Amino acid sequence: MRKFSASLLALLLVILACTAAFADYSGKVTFEVNLKDAAKSKRAELWLPYPVSDANQNITDMNINASKGAKIGVEKSAKSGAVYLHATWIRPSKTPTLTMSFRVNSHYSKNKDIKETSKVFPVEVLKYLEATPSLPIDKGFCAEASMEFINKDSILEKAKGVYSWVIEHTFRDESVKEGCGLGLPIRTISEKDGGGKCADISSVFVALARASGIPTRDVYGLRVDPAKSGEITGNYHCWTEFYLPGTGWVMADPADVRKKMLGENLDDVNDPASKKWAEFFWGGDDLLRIALNRDTRETILSEATAQTPLTYFMYPYAEIDGKVVDWFSPKTFEFKVFLKLDEI
Repeated sequence: MRKFSASLLALLLVILACTAAFADYSGKVTFEVNLKDAAKSKRAELWLPYPVSDANQNITDMNINASKGAKIGVEKSAKSGAVYLHATWIRPSKTPTLTMSFRVNSHYSKNKDIKETSKVFPVEVLKYLEATPSLPIDKGFCAEASMEFINKDSILEKAKGVYSWVIEHTFRDESVKEGCGLGLPIRTISEKDGGGKCADISSVFVALARASGIPTRDVYGLRVDPAKSGEITGNYHCWTEFYLPGTGWVMADPADVRKKMLGENLDDVNDPASKKWAEFFWGGDDLLRIALNRDTRETILSEATAQTPLTYFMYPYAEIDGKVVDWFSPKTFEFKVFLKLDEI
């Protein structure tokens, strides 16, 4: 009897260990960038988001290789806090190229213990209550809709209300050509009737949450679902985090809710299938996610971006002889992202 119990216990421990590790993904991520039009330029510059370790991911073994003549450094934007790799070529003799690779252990998971123990926010998160030029929180739909939530006693109740409001008043618009969208919440609601992609829908959540008194930020990165090796250039994604005293940063992804609803032809937010996805993407999930930057609104990288700051900084950004290269134009600016998952 004791032998059977010990064997059963050992098997149970193995099952539990595998279950606990299920949400962990590890492997190598590689960014390849090619500035095709810069071979005969006087000066070519590239800025690439530089991921760092945090509570949900460990980044190790960073490796940078660039074509001849590159001057490379890791910098941080004083205004937005964005961390990035900055490469410069002066009169490059051939097409500037750069490869950045690193190992990642991503362990995003569902938070099943979301609790609110206070209404006092730490000083360091108060900046995530502020408006920015691209994220106004005291005008348009923010000023009106936030009145539904701002007087609620519970921060968590407010956040859930904002989440439901965003899912109800937005939709995934596949006609958007600018990557993940422009990330301009007033434009998304007032001019596009709520239509957009992940940067657009996430920005609506961030703006409305801040207007309702909840510190909230965008997360810019990669989301691979299903998790598999190969090219993941098309897996750039934006999601959100709000701060809850007693829990810390809590993930919410209304944009992925709307993407799943579109994929399953769900129009009614009250449909049980829609509610299933709203629950799935609230409070974290077990998908493979890699954060590249957080809350990088109004990032200034150069003189050109000092005149027109980036709404958000997620994609590689480049300039040739001071002129901005369209990062959505592979004919002049080619970049690819690859993932090689570790075998289990």
